[in-house]
This record gives sequence, structure tokens and C-alpha cells, in this order.
Amino acid sequence: VQLQASGGGLVQAGGSLRLSCTANGRTFSTLTPSWFRQAPGKEREFVAAIRSDANRIYYADSVKGRFSMSRDNAKNTVYLQMNSLKSEDTAVYYCATRVRWNVQYYSPAQYENWGQGTLVTVSS
Repeated sequence: VQLQASGGGLVQAGGSLRLSCTANGRTFSTLTPSWFRQAPGKEREFVAAIRSDANRIYYADSVKGRFSMSRDNAKNTVYLQMNSLKSEDTAVYYCATRVRWNVQYYSPAQYENWGQGTLVTVSS
């Protein structure tokens, strides 16, 4: 599976951005798609994931109520709508997939495929 993320950019604090991730080679409906992010000097951290077999979406506490992950099966694309952005949201955002749901969905080590990342910079 090849993943292509896009939509990053520079935004002021309080603003919004929508990230997209398109998959080639396999449909998202058969995968566990997720978003992670990595800020400079920090480890990669979980942001959001879709559990396809239960139609549930999981979020990191730090983004709950501000970020929303969704999927468009017809376009084979997942999105991350980011609202009320804060300076601490500045990071490279990655989409990732694994074949089956895993209870450690928040761990980057559980994912088999990664996109190239898209940079989000939030200015205060």
C-alpha cells in the first residue's frame, strides 16, 4: 500500500486545516487507517485511528473535540479535519495503515505502511 498525505501548511493559532491521505494498492475500508504526528525533537505520537470492523474512531486526548477523522471510501481517502489549532499541534503529520485492528493502535510500531508526511505549522 502506498500512502500519499497532503494538506499541510502554515496557519495561525485558532485556525483550521484539513489533511488528506490517499491509498494506492488497497482500499481503506479493509485497513486500519491512522494519523500520527512528530514534532521536532519528540517521538512520533498517535493522533487518530479508524477501526473499520467496528466503525469507531479513536482520538488522542490532546486532540479530542478539535480534530475529526473521516473516510471517503469512494475516493479511497481519509481526512483529518483540524480545528482550533494550537502552537503545540505543530508537527509533521503522517498517515499510516495496518491490516488488522490492534489494541495497541496508538503505537507507531504496530503499523506496516506509512505516508511521507505533511508539515503543519501553527503560528501563535
